[in-house]
Amino acid sequence: MQTASTLKMLRRSLGALRNEGGTIALVPTMGALHEGHLTLMRDAKSACDHVVASIFVNPTQFGPNEDLDAYPRQLAEDSAMLESEGVSLLWAPTVEEMYPKGFATSISVSKVSEGFCGADRPGHFDGVATVVCKLFNQVQPDKAFFGEKDYQQLAVIRTMARDLDLTFPHADAIVGVPTVREADGLAMSSRNRYLTPEDRERAATLPRAMQEAIARIEDGQNVTRTLAALEDELLGAGFDRVDYAELADASSLERLDTRSSGPARLLVAARIGGTRLIDNMAVT
Repeated sequence: MQTASTLKMLRRSLGALRNEGGTIALVPTMGALHEGHLTLMRDAKSACDHVVASIFVNPTQFGPNEDLDAYPRQLAEDSAMLESEGVSLLWAPTVEEMYPKGFATSISVSKVSEGFCGADRPGHFDGVATVVCKLFNQVQPDKAFFGEKDYQQLAVIRTMARDLDLTFPHADAIVGVPTVREADGLAMSSRNRYLTPEDRERAATLPRAMQEAIARIEDGQNVTRTLAALEDELLGAGFDRVDYAELADASSLERLDTRSSGPARLLVAARIGGTRLIDNMAVT
């Protein structure tokens, strides 16, 4: 596996891959890799001839009171994991390489970025959209792979790619990969490592409560009362706060007060022991 830390190195390495022929997949990450990330690599490897993974802890998507400095950085360990998965090229730029002096451009995707995590983290999705647009332009992949765990992020990226005519990849070539879960159902996340053993045990209430709520919604029970009961269950289990628990249209992310005939998604964000957990599940 090659590693590039400057744009010049990246372009030279990409040129060599393209000379070999075949398709290129991009898997953007912020590092601190776990089985969920490795599943993305495997899906990308099965779909394309070459996999380019990026590791970049993007400062523009962190708010002033968020955990940028504390976010785990383990490039050597992550690099070894990527190499073992057959990744062809690791793109690991510095902040100065990605945002050189004088950088003054930002991308904002309205509507789909509003509400949910967008309401709780102002500017977050502007940072996501900007850095992912740069990654698309830098790598110009045939396909890009993102986990469905960050469902609103996936919707923002798809909308941006469509609206800005990012044909490599275009919206249809952005692949959403189902959330990878622990044995007790908790969605895998780099932030799970912040949980104490006691909070980690309580956190397993989240996926169970979501599944119960989905069963009630699919059974035709009142959506508003079901979501309120979901919040009460999480707070009763030891969660400190529920930022949101909403039913939304699976494509537009418009909130739904009643069960619609089309695909929907249950999205939840809740805090326990100072750690903010997010999750989502399909409602059929």
